[in-house]
Amino acid sequence: MARHLFLVQTNAVEGRDDEFNEWYDGVHLREVLALPEFVGAQRFEVSASLPGGAAPSQRYLTIYEIETDDVDGALQRLRDGVATMTMTPAIDRSSVAAFTVQALGERVTKEMVGD
Repeated sequence: MARHLFLVQTNAVEGRDDEFNEWYDGVHLREVLALPEFVGAQRFEVSASLPGGAAPSQRYLTIYEIETDDVDGALQRLRDGVATMTMTPAIDRSSVAAFTVQALGERVTKEMVGD
């Protein structure tokens, strides 16, 4: 079975970060992980950008792990499921950007390259 990562970038509505984060961690992650192909998730917040580089327009990133040979079907089930999921007015829907990736090779570590 293929493993995919589904990356979702988001922002909270101005001044509603606490409400947004409570909803995401306490409600939304559980609802998405109830879908059979979604097997894990982790959230992140931008902490820095490269010197001289522009910060990303989204403050938050969630990485979902999907295990399936039919990623398009899994994403369609997610789109269909969003209609019945608990949503919050604290999410800036206009900020949402999402895409899936699949590994091109094995993970490389310092030990493997002899650093």
